[in-house]
Amino acid sequence: MPDDALLRRTELSRPDVTAQDAADILIGWYGLSGPIIELGSQQDRNYRIEAAEGRFVLKICRADYATIELEAQNAAMRHIAGKVDVPRVPSVIPGLRGEDILFLDIGGDPYQIRLLDYLDGEPLTRRKHLAVETVEGLGRATGKLALALADFEHPGLERDLQWDLRRAGPVGLHLLQPMIDRMLQRRLAEALAGAVRRINRLGPDLRLQAIHHDVTDDNVVARADRDGHLVPDGVIDFGDILKGWLVADLAVTCASLLHHADGDPFFILPAIRAFHAVYPLNHAELQALWPLIVARATILVASSEQQLAIDPDNAYVIGNIEHERAIFECAVSVPFALMQAAILQAGATPDADLPLSGMGRLLPEINPDSVHLLDLGTLSQDLPQDNFSAPEVEQALLVEAAGRSGAAATRYGEYRLTRTRTLSANAPDTFALHVTLDLETGTRVVAPFAGVLEIRDARTMLRGIDGLTLHLFGLDHDPDGQDTLAAGDGIGMVAEVAGGRGVLTVQLCREPGLLPPLFSKPAHAAAWAALCPSPSALLAIDCDAPKPPSADLLSRRQRHFARPQKNYYDTPPQIERGWKEHLFDVEGRAYLDMVNNVSILGHGHPRLSENIARQWSLLNTNSRFHYASVAQFSERLAGLAPEGLDTVFLVNSGSEANDLALRLAWATSGARNMLCLLEAYHGWSVASDAVSTSIADNPQALTTRPPWVHPVVSPNTYRGQFRGPGSTDDYVASILPALDTLDRSGEGLAGFICECVYGNAGGIPLPPGYLQAVYAMVRARGGVCIADEVQVGYGRLGHYFWGFEEQGVVPDIITVAKGMGNGHPLGAVITTRAIADALEKEGYFFSSSGGSPVSSVVGMTVLDVLSDENLQENARRVGAHLKMRLEALGLRFPIVGAVHGMGLYLGLEFVRDRQTLAPATQETAAICNRLLQLGVIMQPTGDYLNVLKIKPPLCLSHKSADFFADMLARVLEEGW
Repeated sequence: MPDDALLRRTELSRPDVTAQDAADILIGWYGLSGPIIELGSQQDRNYRIEAAEGRFVLKICRADYATIELEAQNAAMRHIAGKVDVPRVPSVIPGLRGEDILFLDIGGDPYQIRLLDYLDGEPLTRRKHLAVETVEGLGRATGKLALALADFEHPGLERDLQWDLRRAGPVGLHLLQPMIDRMLQRRLAEALAGAVRRINRLGPDLRLQAIHHDVTDDNVVARADRDGHLVPDGVIDFGDILKGWLVADLAVTCASLLHHADGDPFFILPAIRAFHAVYPLNHAELQALWPLIVARATILVASSEQQLAIDPDNAYVIGNIEHERAIFECAVSVPFALMQAAILQAGATPDADLPLSGMGRLLPEINPDSVHLLDLGTLSQDLPQDNFSAPEVEQALLVEAAGRSGAAATRYGEYRLTRTRTLSANAPDTFALHVTLDLETGTRVVAPFAGVLEIRDARTMLRGIDGLTLHLFGLDHDPDGQDTLAAGDGIGMVAEVAGGRGVLTVQLCREPGLLPPLFSKPAHAAAWAALCPSPSALLAIDCDAPKPPSADLLSRRQRHFARPQKNYYDTPPQIERGWKEHLFDVEGRAYLDMVNNVSILGHGHPRLSENIARQWSLLNTNSRFHYASVAQFSERLAGLAPEGLDTVFLVNSGSEANDLALRLAWATSGARNMLCLLEAYHGWSVASDAVSTSIADNPQALTTRPPWVHPVVSPNTYRGQFRGPGSTDDYVASILPALDTLDRSGEGLAGFICECVYGNAGGIPLPPGYLQAVYAMVRARGGVCIADEVQVGYGRLGHYFWGFEEQGVVPDIITVAKGMGNGHPLGAVITTRAIADALEKEGYFFSSSGGSPVSSVVGMTVLDVLSDENLQENARRVGAHLKMRLEALGLRFPIVGAVHGMGLYLGLEFVRDRQTLAPATQETAAICNRLLQLGVIMQPTGDYLNVLKIKPPLCLSHKSADFFADMLARVLEEGW
């Protein structure tokens, strides 16, 4: 039991020492002067001074705390500073007379005074969201500090402290007794009692050593790593150092993270893994960790409630009370057993499983071979198009399957697509912890093991003597049924739902008294599966769904798929399905696709699927054969182009289209030299790469251009050499030196290629009249004007079908790809008959699958759907709405530099400074990663990779656009 002095100390308020008192102490005893700012503390007073000699913290402590405790703090900081690979810690600054601790009376009260240097860095407390890297960093810092203190001894460590989790029970009860809010008091008491019971069982196996006991988000300072993530590298405030349980050090750290967790306590697991990697915990310590976290959360709330009653003006306590309440609510939101299982898995020391083999059969009358297993996962062929979201689809498919085979069952451990939720910031509960069977009414159900039967509402439970409980739904019971059953005794009969059929749900749970959910979130699945094992053995049916091979699949991809072919994200979700503007991974998580300009119609379009299947069943060959679809499609494409551009080449990609366009320019003009724009991208082939100058795609782009390529100044009106809408003449004039050089050389000009809206730079429109002037200068020299519409054409701009229409020009050659095949490899070059015929002097042109029957049908179907579903108009309306939402973010967040583009080709540019336009490259990457966590696929673009490239399918709804804007606002507000 804690002594009376400890309990009295829990009731102390902060020292009554003003900022002026602090200034007098600093000048008189340390020779320091400068601006003073009060720092928060619960029971001390802390002031920071900005002196000419540097920044320091004056710490003022009541005399109720033994001096030897302060000496222990000073000695610990010096001890840690002598170690290698440890977090930074403050240094003790002696007074003018050389003393580490001053003993002064202020206002008639005795105080103990110390001065420490101030550690620079960013605190974490006020950041709502912490990245995984930050959470890992905090756990790693705690582990390194604990390891550094493992050999530290000092008599001042033997102390009575209210925060010592070894004393959580009695201290908590003392704090709770005077609490006025009786409902809160009861909840805190229940949580503390449950935690203390578990801790007491494990106490003898918990190691003791010197611990900081307060490495929290409030007591660390962090610096950004090379990827822009804050990583703690300094620890302050050694006021709670003592000799205590090693695992309590980590418990305090993890508790402080819970108010950043958005209600999900699994958020702390990266910190636990990082600590455990530095300083391994034993099995008992891992088991005790969650109860200690719950105890810490309880003490935090109880202590703050008491402190506010004593010191109602304490701004530090007032500022932290909501965080502490959030910590408590998160800590009690899940069962102890679940978090213990998750923590043991994080420490790679899970509890041993109870054996399930040798148990009897639950359904002895059912032939296991007659049971049809239903697939409700992401790859299910029973879920075509969007019926995965239909109400009661699971039951309907189960009934249908049972009608074919006599009995049907769902699969345990399956991530069900039927449980997904589109436009959700949180992953839905998709992981099945049970099996449901469709059976004939009256099918007998027997006890597979001995136990006590309990019926609670619709739930039937058979509790075994070893803690294993069988949970059943859908039974009729014998009114004379026994409470205690032997293995093989009857439990009941399958109840009728309709038409002589019934539905039985079967679930196991290893934790006595726990009523488990039927589904869990994917991130929680492993822990829940440890508590709720598969009932396959009891059913004699192999009804376990195979685990998704995502991690192994990624390593296989990286092993055999050439490294230059990059993938989105360092740890990408395994996407295997799509519908409209939504994508789905193998765990049933839905993502809003805001970047996929290839799928212009949206994913999984039924009309396109049907037409492709029909044509494949008839014929697919190369375009040298004579068939209707290639003539029809070529005619349709020519009809979309301005008058005179009536001749079409069909290829497989945008790179091939641009490569062919360059060859046409050479053949037509007889010259070789090409003008292109800086910051542009046109493809990967030798010729199209030659005119691509984006350093984001090729860091050597500006130094490896062949001599026939002449890049000219990028007409980037936001961050270019000339800015604003009045910059047209300046940008046109900037081309003249290149043209003059070519004129003097006598080599001639083959042409000019550019995107008519600056796509790769982030959807930036060209200056008004720019192409009119440049096209005229190029044509005056016999050159050909190529409009690269691969990204920006085909209705994506909303206001225009082609990008060049916005500039009021007609090119000589149009190149198009990407959206024209909705993901099918399809590209085209549209030009004049004369330009096309010029290529014949170099021989004929042939593309094996360009314009094949299937490709031609794909192309025509895309055009039909674009028209019939009015997708260009949708791009205009939804794009305008989305741009307005994004521009509104610029009024709230300084990182938003500009919103470029139109329709559904937008670019949101992030900058660190709106005057210098310093690109926020690291921040943009981190924002994209955070958006992925919130269910949005987004990637950066531009030479500095600081622009969000917003190019979703043209079927994007207002609701989806708002979800994207809302999630982006959340990221900018909470952090990344």
